[in-house]
Amino acid sequence: MKHASAKSLDGLESLLKAMRAAGLLNEKSRGIFYLASKAFLHFHEDPSGMYADLKVGAAFRRFRVETKADQKALLQALRKQL
Repeated sequence: MKHASAKSLDGLESLLKAMRAAGLLNEKSRGIFYLASKAFLHFHEDPSGMYADLKVGAAFRRFRVETKADQKALLQALRKQL
């Protein structure tokens, strides 16, 4: 699964804005977020859709981000980790 392209991230701009507004995160490059100095969240795309990998505990957990409901679930998980 490859990292999301700029074009794919364009479709998630409102989600990215919400993540930027959450505070505490550092966006090293578009769609790749760090918490302190550690990788915390990034996006992938594949033929089945768009996904985000969020650091939950010691491992990354994959979230589908195709629908508003998917994105809401990711934001809730993000807030819980922060």
